[in-house]
Amino acid sequence: MLSALISAAIVVIALTLFVTSGANLWWMLYAWRTPETYQRTFYLPAIREPCHSFSIIVPARHENESVLRATITRLVDQTHPQVEIVLAVGHDDPSTVAVAQKIAETYPGLKISVNYSEVKNKPRQLNTALADCTGDIVGVFDAESLAASELLVHVDEVFQANDADVVQGAVQLINFQSSWYSLRNCLEYYFWFRSRLHMHAQKQFIPLGGNTVFVRRALLNEVNGWDGDCLAEDCDLGVRLSALGRKVSVAFDPRLVTREETPDSIYALVKQRTRWNLGFIQVLYKGDWRKLPTRRARNLARFTLLQPMSQAFSGLVLPVALLTAVIGKFSMIIALTSFLPTLPTIAMLGFDVVALRAFGQDYDFRIRVRDYASLVFFMPAYQLVLAWAAVRSAFRFFAGNFEWEKTAHVGAHLSTPTIADDTVRRI
Repeated sequence: MLSALISAAIVVIALTLFVTSGANLWWMLYAWRTPETYQRTFYLPAIREPCHSFSIIVPARHENESVLRATITRLVDQTHPQVEIVLAVGHDDPSTVAVAQKIAETYPGLKISVNYSEVKNKPRQLNTALADCTGDIVGVFDAESLAASELLVHVDEVFQANDADVVQGAVQLINFQSSWYSLRNCLEYYFWFRSRLHMHAQKQFIPLGGNTVFVRRALLNEVNGWDGDCLAEDCDLGVRLSALGRKVSVAFDPRLVTREETPDSIYALVKQRTRWNLGFIQVLYKGDWRKLPTRRARNLARFTLLQPMSQAFSGLVLPVALLTAVIGKFSMIIALTSFLPTLPTIAMLGFDVVALRAFGQDYDFRIRVRDYASLVFFMPAYQLVLAWAAVRSAFRFFAGNFEWEKTAHVGAHLSTPTIADDTVRRI
């Protein structure tokens, strides 16, 4: 009887992980399914005169001057004629306030928004800054974001051509040679913004990114801005707007992506993923996704928001299931079934190699043989790190610990070669 129960558990676990990983693989490859799908992912040619005004919020906390100044400089250099920049800081962070004031001396039009709430986090600073925004469109950029100079012109075009309520641009981590895990981290972003978010927009459920996202200011005020208690305020906003049936357009072009850096240590990566996972779980339990208009969209939302839990589950049970199948006395069918989840994993590894080549071509990076070797060799270790973060987030959720763990910015992306602004492709 015990052997039969263990066999049944192995089969259930293996099939669950197989379906989960297979679905994720299929969605990650959305942009490359057909030539037409691939073409639709790009920004539209900027043929209209800009007709919207933009307010750009840059939330900053415990930031050094070089990183923050580089971000502001890129935003000031936008070719769009109507851009105001609001630098959002906290009253309990005097060093960043001083940096903001120093930068404002260089750029007199820069607004500084100071948040005085007792609890400090990104969404609360965004909400405070929203009151200072006057533009038709409100955009959000992280403190270490390097924006392309023509980005807002193309975003304006998307708003006009698609009559969009929200435009989600692309973000790309670029310091892929900084550490053993940075390459995989960069490739994750490549798949997410290059492909998967486009699938979510097409399915009318999208967990928005917290960077290079643009929302009509009237709509933001209508939904009372961001949830000040949510650790994934960007995902939460996307869910609420999707439930209202608002139109979200996602656009990509390698010359127009916002460039950022990977976390500077394994522990920093774990803390970042813990925060994201915990935020997804919060959004799941809030239940706004249940208001989505179609069953398909609700199922996609449930699957997406449950990923932190499924990742924690796989991190805990997959090694046990495989070990049990190898050393236990089970039938050949049970043993083979236990290895089913490895099939989409191996397939994903193959697609990773192809995507790495495309990543290098898109961003004019020279991809070395050692980079391909690193991509393959460190895959298991990287998955263990993600599983660690998922398990950690689950424990923190059930313990009621929703402390905001900020990701430090060290400026690694500033020393990575970038494509000069004058080479931006006219699309």
